[in-house]
Amino acid sequence: MEDPKDLKLGFTLKELTFSGSNERDIVPGNSSTLELRDNKLVCVEYPALVSRVDKMLETLGGEKTVSDTFTQPNLRLELRYRPQDPFCHSLCGNRFSSSNLLLRVRRRVRKRDSKVAEINMEILGVIGTTYKFQGMADYQCLAVHCQDGKHTSLYDKIILRKTEKQEFFKQPMPYFLPPAIFSRLDSPVDYFYRADVPQKQQADVPSKTSFIGLNRPRRPHNAIFVTYTDPVVPTEALEAAKIHWKKIGSREHDKQAEEKLLKMFESRPIWSRNAVKANLNIHPDKLKMLLPVLAYYMVTGPWRTLWVKFGYDPRKTVEAKIYQMLDYRMRCSTKKAYKISDLVVKPKRSTLNYTLPIAINKTGPPPASVSELRTQEASSTSRDPVPISYQLKDSSYIFREGMLPLHRQMFYQLCDLDVPSIQEVIKQNSGTEQVCDERDGWCTVGTTDKLRDIISAMVKKVIRAQKPRKGISTH
Repeated sequence: MEDPKDLKLGFTLKELTFSGSNERDIVPGNSSTLELRDNKLVCVEYPALVSRVDKMLETLGGEKTVSDTFTQPNLRLELRYRPQDPFCHSLCGNRFSSSNLLLRVRRRVRKRDSKVAEINMEILGVIGTTYKFQGMADYQCLAVHCQDGKHTSLYDKIILRKTEKQEFFKQPMPYFLPPAIFSRLDSPVDYFYRADVPQKQQADVPSKTSFIGLNRPRRPHNAIFVTYTDPVVPTEALEAAKIHWKKIGSREHDKQAEEKLLKMFESRPIWSRNAVKANLNIHPDKLKMLLPVLAYYMVTGPWRTLWVKFGYDPRKTVEAKIYQMLDYRMRCSTKKAYKISDLVVKPKRSTLNYTLPIAINKTGPPPASVSELRTQEASSTSRDPVPISYQLKDSSYIFREGMLPLHRQMFYQLCDLDVPSIQEVIKQNSGTEQVCDERDGWCTVGTTDKLRDIISAMVKKVIRAQKPRKGISTH
């Protein structure tokens, strides 16, 4: 491959006219070979006529702001036509990849003979990134008070422009609170007005003491949901679930996954979704359709959020104690010797992660449709890339001493807590279980709290070991 510095490009110049171009418009003597420089540039398509570059950069926040925005690909470039106004709503520019050339053309004309012109061309660099302002900037909120047809500016009353005396802060201030976000979308979209979908009246009316909506309609995955108070458990799957899986899981890989999952439920009657994902390589969308064929879902009780084999009732089987679910959450406070800022474990999601209009969410893999799932393996050849693995790590459902939880909230099954001291607490009433409690299951009352304390002590020990000591500089 040739060195970019040695590359040369040939250009042909034509006169720009409003009429159709033809071969006669070509300027004689126009062929030129130019050296391609290895300069990478950034283009900003500024939505205004620029007369002063310094004023233009000021509306973009300055060179430092533009550079900082360029270093973060998920940020949009902000433009404020009134940079001195803190209430000015910004116009956001989208970032695009490009492969354009910045060409400088100089045309020198002789004074005596204007028909004779000398044209010089030079490639200044390659434009790899372009910012385009495609949204609207008409959402503005001015700090103005309107009364009796007169407009009074409030900037001098609410903005500190100089050092003020104590009397300035004691005087009444006007209430001017602009919204944090003007609109979720800054580009026009077509909205098609349609009638509201009629809502079916639910038979079960929630009680007045219910603060959580438990009657949300279930998603149509044909799963059977069982609560702790239900008298019996289902013995087989719904017919709709079987028919749906036959349509989707017709490939050889799907049949192998079904056989493996069936063996997993024979060896262990209760599984969490993460545990299944860590032991079975199958697309998550297909797993949603396969699980309702082999198991039912527990909603409440010691086995909540777990999938139980059809016909198996853990409330009547003492051996189901080891499959109970433990909801563990990392404790953060000064009493626990560490704060939230000290945690190296990130939450699964947070309200702080919701992006403002100045940021762009990174594109993720789109959800697989039914047609995509059925044709996922139809065109597999020797040239296809290595199949994608959907399996999770063991840390997604197993806890061992010396490790940190994968997330700040984890759902562990008691048999997956691979710590001897924890297993001793679980087995302290082995052989004497009599009643299944809705909170602690077949374990002794208060076992859940003891297990959380043991795990918290282990997590605190690991965090203290990773946290640098005061007075010791780390490089």
